Amino acid sequence: MSSPVLSPDHTQQQIEALSQQVLARVPALLEAAGKCLNDSQQLKLESHVRAMARRSLTGEGLPDFDRSLFDEISPAAMQLSQAVVALFGNLPTDEALLLSIHFEMAQNKA
Repeated sequence: MSSPVLSPDHTQQQIEALSQQVLARVPALLEAAGKCLNDSQQLKLESHVRAMARRSLTGEGLPDFDRSLFDEISPAAMQLSQAVVALFGNLPTDEALLLSIHFEMAQNKA
């Protein structure tokens, strides 16, 4: 897969816009799942979503990783992760595995 040729500044603007668009939808997904993130978890999620936006726009692939490390991720965390990945529309399903860690660590709302 070839990567689109974009200027670094233009790409950064696009990455930020796409990541903000996706991040704006995450609170509703968390709310529907009865989950919440603390400040540290939110910052980590934001960083991860920016990296996903970059991969979405540039066509950059994921490095190889051991998928068996994610065998114990809960179905709820995986559903949240898949919902976020779907917002991008063009990322591989393996992205959901990596993202699921953020939602696995989210606390249940009281």
